Amino acid sequence: MKIQKIINHLAVITTFAAAGSALAAKPGDRLSFISCPIVRDTASVPCWLTEYDGELYYMGIQTDVSAPWQPPYLGHKVLVEATVSDKPRICGGIVLEPINSTVMPELDDSCNTMLPAEDKYQIDFNPRPPGPSSGRLAFDRPPPNAPAEPAELPDHQTFEITFDFDRSISFRHPGVMMRIVNYAQAVNAQTIEVTGRRGATLLSTGETITEGAAIAQRRAEEVASLLRGVGLKANVSMKWSDTPMDADGVEDWKNRSVTVVVSK
Repeated sequence: MKIQKIINHLAVITTFAAAGSALAAKPGDRLSFISCPIVRDTASVPCWLTEYDGELYYMGIQTDVSAPWQPPYLGHKVLVEATVSDKPRICGGIVLEPINSTVMPELDDSCNTMLPAEDKYQIDFNPRPPGPSSGRLAFDRPPPNAPAEPAELPDHQTFEITFDFDRSISFRHPGVMMRIVNYAQAVNAQTIEVTGRRGATLLSTGETITEGAAIAQRRAEEVASLLRGVGLKANVSMKWSDTPMDADGVEDWKNRSVTVVVSK
């Protein structure tokens, strides 16, 4: 039964690839759509694909929580907001880069496609060295620059925190939160202003989807609570707007945000 299911899925994907070749988006085109993720096994690490408008697209590889892009998971649809790249296909799919994706909360049993490994699909991936990962990938990032002296730092600095659709703080936010804390400590900040925003996304179909009414407040409250919790001496204030930002299909993900202004 499982073998037959895989064969059926392979036939569907092959049909999509053949029918969609003339309809494929061009490099530089922006796409926003909701679809089922597809996982393809490889000799090294699974890769994640998705199908839209008769074409197969590559999103990324299976990684851990420290990676910039988080893979989706089966059983749920995914919101994809991305730009079509001119890179060669990966795992059979047109590369989407840069890409933002959000797993939709509703269960969807139709999102269960798993494709077997094929020799023609190879992923250049260096496995993590032996020992605990400490939440890091094998790809070593360059060491951070030495912190600036307080006199070299500006009197205030603005930080933008972006979010997945209808989500608040997640595994991908510790980096920006630490930058905020480090700056606030370095300048002995006196005030921190936190502003939460609610976003919307214009899909390529022309439909607009909008985040929940309370999400801006929730984001502001979570960020403010985290900043207060680290023991900063600054007065942390917050506000939010329940009115969703306008959506135009161009980097709408940036509107799902919290702005943090840190001042001496």
